[in-house]
Parts: sequence; structure tokens; C-alpha cells
Amino acid sequence: MQLLIGNKNYSSWSMRPWVLMREAGIAFEEVQLKFGPDAKPRGIERYPVAGKVPVLVIDGEPVWDTLAICETLAERFPDKHLWPADARGRQVARSVCAEMHSGFQALRGAMPMNIRSRHPGKGMNADSRRDIDRIVAIWSSCRERFGKDGALLFGRFSIADAYYAPVVTRFQTYAVPLPRATQAYCDAVLALGAVRAWMDEARRETEFVQDDEPYASGHR
Repeated sequence: MQLLIGNKNYSSWSMRPWVLMREAGIAFEEVQLKFGPDAKPRGIERYPVAGKVPVLVIDGEPVWDTLAICETLAERFPDKHLWPADARGRQVARSVCAEMHSGFQALRGAMPMNIRSRHPGKGMNADSRRDIDRIVAIWSSCRERFGKDGALLFGRFSIADAYYAPVVTRFQTYAVPLPRATQAYCDAVLALGAVRAWMDEARRETEFVQDDEPYASGHR
């Protein structure tokens, strides 16, 4: 299998399946397509997909869109238990991933993922605050209902944690004040080996993508 990803500093969508596969011990070849000045991944035209990363290529057949990739992996590797074992937990996990997949536009726009930078307080407004409050509520509910056997949303590592890992990096970049229990969850995600590896590699990248740097000096 090959996993096509973008820049590790900026591409939150790429981070999700990469962290999922790495943390679960699923072997893959990484193919990085760096973003060009137009924020499009260079070379993506070689693949018959939607023009975005990530893309999982299995025996030459592409699977695109992060949620489709995660579901495909869960189906192909049932022994990895990528969704929670409990049926009710799986329902909730799928729901909170879908909400992340389609929502939180204010947070995405005001606080783009930028692992190597620090912009304390930037991007905080009424709309992004509402998104943050909703994420805190989701995490708190999952931890209280399903997370008693571990430090993550459903106890042990799952797709849900991979899905929210980029949000954890955003909260760090923008120094978002969080309740103690929420910060403890963030710390647990940041301690995952796959998350540490992704972030280490992101910090070594030097490419500057202007569209993803609204708070860079001299940008605006």
C-alpha cells in the first residue's frame, strides 16, 4: 500500500490516516506530494482522484477522502480494532469523526494547522470559540462514557483519536486555554509515537505555503 500525503506541517487531512496506520502498525509506503504555490499537491494529477491528498493506493487502486480511507483500513485489518469494540462506542466514534469531517469550519479557517509555528491567541473569535467548545464537549462525553480503560477517547487508540490529532496540534499552536481533563487528553495524543513522529518531521520542513500562514510576519 502507498499513502499519498501533503506537507506534514500543514496537511491535517493527511495526518489522520498516516497517524492511524503508523500507530496501528499497518505497513505502507509514504509518497509525499508537497504543496505548490497554489496550495495544490504537486503530481496529484497522476492519480484519477479528486485532486486532493490523502490518497491510499491499494494494489494500484486509489481510495481517496480520509473517512473512506479509514473505513477501508478498518475493513481490511479487523485485527487492529481501529473502531471501538463496543457497538454503541462504534456508533459514537463514527458520529464524532463524521462531525469533524464535515464541520468546524470556523476553527479550520481561523486556526489552520501549523505545527512548527506558535501563534498564541491568534484566530480566537466568537465562531472559533463555539467550535472549540463543541470539541471539548465531544471529548469530555467520549472520555466519560467510553474512555475509562485508557487515556484516549474510547480508552485505547482508535480512528477517532487519529481524526482529532490535528485539532490537538492546533490547540498547541494557538495556545488555546482548555479544561484540565481536556488538556490531559491532548497530552495523551501528543505522547503517541505516531503523533510525535509526524510532528518531528513537520518541524523539519522548510516550505512556506502562504495560504496556510495567515499570521506569518508580513503576511497580514
